[in-house]
Amino acid sequence: MKLPRNVDGDNLARLLHCYGYCIDHQTGSHQRLTTTVNGKTHDITIPRHRSLRVGTLHAILKDVAARQKKDLNVIIRELFG
Repeated sequence: MKLPRNVDGDNLARLLHCYGYCIDHQTGSHQRLTTTVNGKTHDITIPRHRSLRVGTLHAILKDVAARQKKDLNVIIRELFG
């Protein structure tokens, strides 16, 4: 499945809530999301831009997939499918 081209940072943060991520804090135009997976804390930073670049979105989702021990395509389908 292809990555969507019109995802903004705030929308992505809301979508990642289903994996247990919650906003820890915000500095400038970036927000830090935190979750605990298998007893370990995982932090990701998401820019609050209107439309995330495809490479940025791919890197964030790839990191989430690695921590959730799921395939990247499964994550994309669950979030955007």
